[in-house]
Amino acid sequence: MKEFELKMQGKIKRLTNKTFKFDKRVKDGWFSAVYFLKTREIVKDALPNNMVTMQFFQKENAVLCGTDEAIALIHTFADHPEELDIYSLKDGDKISPYETVLTITGPYQNFGFLEGIIDGILSRRTSVATNVYNVVKAARASGRQKPIIFMGDRDDHFTQQAGDGYAAYIGGSTAQATHAMNEWWGKEGMGTMPHALIQMFKGDVVAAARAYHEKFPEDDLVALVDYNNDVITDSLKVAREFGEKLKGVRIDTSRTLVDQYFFRNPELMGTFDPRGVNPELVFALRRALDDEGFNHVKIVVSGGFNEKRIREFEEQNVPVDIYGVGSSLLKINIGFTGDNVLLNGEPEAKKGRRFRPNPRLEKAEYIPQQE
Repeated sequence: MKEFELKMQGKIKRLTNKTFKFDKRVKDGWFSAVYFLKTREIVKDALPNNMVTMQFFQKENAVLCGTDEAIALIHTFADHPEELDIYSLKDGDKISPYETVLTITGPYQNFGFLEGIIDGILSRRTSVATNVYNVVKAARASGRQKPIIFMGDRDDHFTQQAGDGYAAYIGGSTAQATHAMNEWWGKEGMGTMPHALIQMFKGDVVAAARAYHEKFPEDDLVALVDYNNDVITDSLKVAREFGEKLKGVRIDTSRTLVDQYFFRNPELMGTFDPRGVNPELVFALRRALDDEGFNHVKIVVSGGFNEKRIREFEEQNVPVDIYGVGSSLLKINIGFTGDNVLLNGEPEAKKGRRFRPNPRLEKAEYIPQQE
């Protein structure tokens, strides 16, 4: 077992290959493309004394993530990893198109079969980190940073949660929906009430909030208020019931519904799209809460939010305090490529590719874990 130093702006001191919980079948090539496995066997027999440099890059402006996981993978499954020269940027670094983020130098047969797995790690983690970073940036367009809750638990296979949560943390989200999402960076999941809790109390939001508060009195009380599609009425009910104890209300109205507020105020209709969580509904909710002295109650919105939609809200100064974001953060839109670019110290690569030295790279060192 090896332990790896992580210099991530002082946020996390160490991540280990135990942290990443790799599938042991990686060693057997189970997750590697078969042509890499065949190449390994050919090279072992025909060119055993080779020395290659493999470099990794992508084609966007992005927030890098996955390097520590990739380094841990190499040290766990490569043959004689202590003999490899590995240079890397750090998780959280801003990277440019075609910038080299990782190089590995050593005998091809010792590590080459890991190429595709490393590509996949870097692609997914960097995509999520970059998506979150862009959403976090959009959420401060009005001049005040609004927290982003990472709510991606229902949008992908559950086995991805730990890595996605870590990548989201690298991108700037420090509130996440499950314990697994927080596993690699040392916190616990957070959350209040789902629609299921209100359903159990037959749509009585106050009763559901009371039961929640009695069971978890140390938690900040944030009531979900769209169950009956009447967010202002239900928000005022819970605010009147709990007063200062109510810390916030969350709106999660479906994009196919129009809240009852607009049916009570038909003169507002016709100049905007009234469906779902829209700016006019949030403005109206803020006014209603403030008019009754509940200025302290924060407004949380969720349901279909992405970078574009958050930026639109912020540009209109919509009084949102916290955004909950899910599926848009998990879109994999950044692909990494690994190329062999040096052979025995001399340039040798396919046409269109070449060795791209990067002075920002740092030697990746590891420390044997003390038993």
